[in-house]
Amino acid sequence: MDGRKIMLLVGALIVAALTAFLARSLILGSAAPQATASIGLTAPQPAPVTGPKVLVATKALPVGTILDASAMKFQPWPAELVEGAYFVEGPETDLAKLQGTVVRFAIPAGQPIAQGALVKPGDRGFLAAALGPGMRAVTVPVSAQSAVAGFVFPGDRVDLVLTQSVPGGGDGPPLKVSETVLRNLRVLATDQSTDKETDDKGNTVVNTYSSVTVEATPTIAEKIAVAQTLGTLSLSLRSIADNAGELEEAIANGDIDVPQSNDPKAEKAMLARAASRPIEGKATFSTGADVSRFQRSSVPGKPATEGASAAAAPPPQSSFPGGAPAVVRGPVVRVARGNNVTEVPVGGTK
Repeated sequence: MDGRKIMLLVGALIVAALTAFLARSLILGSAAPQATASIGLTAPQPAPVTGPKVLVATKALPVGTILDASAMKFQPWPAELVEGAYFVEGPETDLAKLQGTVVRFAIPAGQPIAQGALVKPGDRGFLAAALGPGMRAVTVPVSAQSAVAGFVFPGDRVDLVLTQSVPGGGDGPPLKVSETVLRNLRVLATDQSTDKETDDKGNTVVNTYSSVTVEATPTIAEKIAVAQTLGTLSLSLRSIADNAGELEEAIANGDIDVPQSNDPKAEKAMLARAASRPIEGKATFSTGADVSRFQRSSVPGKPATEGASAAAAPPPQSSFPGGAPAVVRGPVVRVARGNNVTEVPVGGTK
């Protein structure tokens, strides 16, 4: 290779090295100021809403939800988005009067509650709006003692207990039995009232009533109608914590379809359906013998007629020495000789 070619090659290598060095300097020089400038900056904060406060839902409110204090709150809303149907904070909006109303249309969490989306007690269609899809309203007659002394209010969950006397026909009193026939029924109304009554100080007024309207499926409604003809119905007020244990049991038994995905909304909807479903079957019961030793634990048997007993019952037999059976009439004396027991009639045989 001649000297000219060597000089050209060396010159090309020098130019390439200078080009790479300049490119690297430009890249580092443009990135460094951005990194330095971003150190002292923070994320832009949204401008605070300065509009009037409107009533919004604190959680998702499906159709049929009975509103309480925890389901709604006032929140600032842009003035240009406020509609005339919204509840605006002020003297004209009383939250106490809105409690006990029923949601007619589904309201997402965080969205304003419109006046047309609520049905007030006493309005036409209130009870129909309070019912869930496919559910029915059934009225159960109760007394002050069988309705937890009036401490059951609309929106509570109760169990239905049936108490009855089961005659048998034998000697002694009939069987006294009480059983929990239905569970987790939602109370819609007590007598004609669909909300809690409060006094001037805001305290709940406890009144006695003679009937309770509950939400039930068509099948459960039929069972309640039959139960009213069998005996006396009583209400057993449920604890809110009871649903957690029964939910785990229902999932283990396969009574509830668990969503396959990890979607929080699907799981939340599944929990809401499980907590609101009435439960039938698996009834528990207690008899009179569980309370008092002087009561029965089973239904007394019916006495057989003389003709039927004579035809059905075989004649008593005794075994004499020698093995010949004989029909026994009258009293019998049992004679034991070791392990051998012999019945000897007293008064003669045929």
